[in-house]
Amino acid sequence: MQKDKILVADDEKSMREFLEIMLRKEGYKVTLASNGEEVLKWAEKDIFDLALLDLRMPKVDGLSALKKMKALSPETVVIVITAYASADTAIKAMKEGAYDYITKPFKVDEIKLIIKNALEKKNLQKENLILKKVVRDRYHFENIIGQSPKMLELYDLLEKVSPTKTNILITGESGTGKELVAKAIHYNSSRKEKPFVTLNCGAIPESLIESELFGHMKGAFTDAISTKKGLFEVADEGAIFLDEISELPLLMQVKLLRVLQDKEFKRVGGTEDIRVDVRIISATNKDLEEAVREKRFREDLFYRLNVIQIKMPPLRERREDIPLLGNHFLKKYSDDLDKHITKISPEALRILMNYDFPGNVRELQNIIERAVALEATSELTWQNLTSYLEEQLPIKKAGFDIDFPNEGIDLEKVVSDLEKTLLLKAMDRTKGIKKKAAELLRINFRSMRYRLEKYGLNSNGLEEEEE
Repeated sequence: MQKDKILVADDEKSMREFLEIMLRKEGYKVTLASNGEEVLKWAEKDIFDLALLDLRMPKVDGLSALKKMKALSPETVVIVITAYASADTAIKAMKEGAYDYITKPFKVDEIKLIIKNALEKKNLQKENLILKKVVRDRYHFENIIGQSPKMLELYDLLEKVSPTKTNILITGESGTGKELVAKAIHYNSSRKEKPFVTLNCGAIPESLIESELFGHMKGAFTDAISTKKGLFEVADEGAIFLDEISELPLLMQVKLLRVLQDKEFKRVGGTEDIRVDVRIISATNKDLEEAVREKRFREDLFYRLNVIQIKMPPLRERREDIPLLGNHFLKKYSDDLDKHITKISPEALRILMNYDFPGNVRELQNIIERAVALEATSELTWQNLTSYLEEQLPIKKAGFDIDFPNEGIDLEKVVSDLEKTLLLKAMDRTKGIKKKAAELLRINFRSMRYRLEKYGLNSNGLEEEEE
C-alpha cells in the first residue's frame, strides 16, 4: 500500500525533526523544508497528499507558499501552523485554500487527529468522484444479459478470473460489451473498493498519452500549468482499463511494458520513481496476434497483457439472447422516454432475430431506442424497425451498382439481402397489406407469403386474406 506523503515546512529545526519522527511513526512518508522557497521547489518535483506549513518562514512566508502550492497542486491538503494565532491569519489561510490551522504549542494527539481527518476526507472525496461516474451495482455478472451457452461459459470464466490479480485481455467486435465485462471483473474482485479508471488508447493524441497514463510535473510541456497525477497513480491498488490497446503507439508500448515489469514509473518531467500496484484490463477489437506478426505490437507486451483472454461472442452467434436483450432495452427506453410499451410484437421480434447485427448489442440497443421513440402504441411494431434496417442492408434498390471486390462476394447473401430489402419496402408502401405488396412486386400472394415467412417478416393481422 502506498504511504500518504506529507511535506513539513518550518524554519525551526527542532520542530521539523519532532514532526518528522512523529509522522513517520504514524506510517507517513515525510519530506522536510526549512523555508518557503524549499516548499515551492518540492511542490514542483512531487505531489503531496498533505502539507504542514508554518506561516512565519524566511524568504517566502507561509501564506505565499500556501497560495502557490495550491496553484501547483490543487489536490494537496494544506494545514498551516502558527505561533501568532489571530482571526485574520486564520481567515486569510482558509481563503487561500487551507484545510485547517494549528497554533503553537499544540498537543501531539490533536495534530495527529487533524491530519488523520484531513486525509480521510481527501480520500473520501476522491472515492466519491469515482463513484459518481460508475454505479458499481450495475456491473454484477447478472447484469451482463444473456442465457445462451456462450454467455453461460462467459459467466463461468468471469467468476474464476475476477478474484485474481491477473492481467486480462478482452477481445471481440465493437459493441459486444467489452467495457461492461471489464467493470464487472473489477467490481467482483478484492479491489472493488479501489479506483477503476479507463483510457481509450485510440481517442487520445499520441503526444498526450504518456501524460494521461503517468502524469506530469508543472512546466514539463507548454500546457503543463500544474503538477498532475496520471491514471496509473490514481488507480493505485485498483485497476486500469486500456480500451483499444492495439492503438497504443510503439514508444508507449515500451513504457507500458516497463511499468508492467517494474511496477514503477516517472511522471513526464519528473525524476522520482513512483511505485504502484495496478491490475491491467485491456481490450481490443483487432487481431493482436496479427499485429505482433506485422511488428505493429510488441510481442513481449502482448504476452504480459494476454495472461487470460476473454473472447466476447458477437450477437449473431447467440441469437437466442436477442429477445432477452430486446425486452431489457424496451423497458429501459420505455421508462426513459415515458412511454408505456409493454412488449415487442412477434413480427418485430422475427425481424430482429433474422438480422445479423454487425454493431452487436450496441446496435440492438440503438435500434430499440429509436423504435421506442417512434412507437405510438403499447406494442413495439415491425413498421418502426424497417426504415432503419433498410438503411443498413447493402443493397437498397433495384437498378443498383455494386462494387465487386477482388476476393469475390457471397452471391446467395447478396441476392437474399436484395430480396429482403424489396419485401420490406413493398410492405412499408402498402402499410403491411400482403396482397397489395405482392402486386407491387408482381408475384402471387402465395409466393409473397412464403418469402415473408422465409425471412421472418410475416405480419399476421395486417394483411388481406387470400380470396
